[in-house]
Amino acid sequence: MPSPPDSTRVRRPVSVRRFRAVDDAPGSIAVAGFVRAALPSAPARVLEVGAGAGELAEALTQAGYDVLAIDPAAQTPHVRAVPLHELEVSAASFDAAVAVVSLHHLEPLEESCRRLSELVRPGGVLVIDEFDVARFDERAARWLIDARGESLAVEHRDPEVLIAELRHHLHTLDDIRKALDERFTVGEPVRGPYLYRWGVPAGLREPEEELIATGGLPATGARLVGRRR
Repeated sequence: MPSPPDSTRVRRPVSVRRFRAVDDAPGSIAVAGFVRAALPSAPARVLEVGAGAGELAEALTQAGYDVLAIDPAAQTPHVRAVPLHELEVSAASFDAAVAVVSLHHLEPLEESCRRLSELVRPGGVLVIDEFDVARFDERAARWLIDARGESLAVEHRDPEVLIAELRHHLHTLDDIRKALDERFTVGEPVRGPYLYRWGVPAGLREPEEELIATGGLPATGARLVGRRR
């Protein structure tokens, strides 16, 4: 930990039902639905920042979008292995950008967000799905540790240690919004569950939501939509 759980263009015509990560990983369908609803109509050109293995990018490509997927740790030919601030493409090349639990990892944050603003055309859309480490408190840590059990490394089974390490390594949502504020108008976050997506057994979304509703857990997930000024 930490990783609670950016020219390669994804063009393979593969059905979404064959994307295991989009179909089977907890929350993936909900994330894909949120992203698709916030994007302009296809065939808009979309930059996905922190695309991982590229499953979402493939799904968007199948839906008719022109997608460039990047991730500095990419190990697949369908995702370009480059950090955002070093991406060399023309300014205002994209109609939209998507970042699913990736902006909290950006380094350097301010320079990367400045580069993102250069790449998205004025009026373009920014779609963000995030984990807000500032809301990850002892209640959330204990819930995650209990849910993960032995799958969690021994050194991360102490709530204080886990919280401290995450806060040391990850940017808060407030810091991300401040870095974007120079050229993006970003709406207020819609808060919700996130922990059930973090390597825990299936079926824990509803229990997490119930605890959030009753005040037993913080809402550590956040979804935001912005527009390039």
